[in-house]
Amino acid sequence: MSTTYSISDLARELDITTRAIRFYEEQGLLAPERRGQERIYSARDKVSLKLILRGKRIGFSLAECRELIELYDPTGGNQIQLHSMLAKIAERREQLEQQLLDIEQMKLELDTAEERCTQALAHTMSQAGQ
Repeated sequence: MSTTYSISDLARELDITTRAIRFYEEQGLLAPERRGQERIYSARDKVSLKLILRGKRIGFSLAECRELIELYDPTGGNQIQLHSMLAKIAERREQLEQQLLDIEQMKLELDTAEERCTQALAHTMSQAGQ
């Protein structure tokens, strides 16, 4: 028999709220079985949840997480999923590098604006003292 989990088991094990798990289920990222009102999660659901949480930590959108989950194929060694993840990681790294450049440029612009304000203030104070 394969391992199953209750929503509280997963929440406790992965240190997230049951509300977050229900949200991912509503988004179609998890597909637990139902026994009456009780949700029964499979090992696949647990792997999907771990992938979502890891994806969020590195800045993937839910849509990107969904793409990766849909490629999950343990029988094929998950090669397609892993190649796709590597491509997304490279994309994310590129975005972060661009953001770093943008931040550095903004800091330079802030320095320039600050210097101009300081000079203008010094100029108006020196004129007021005359």
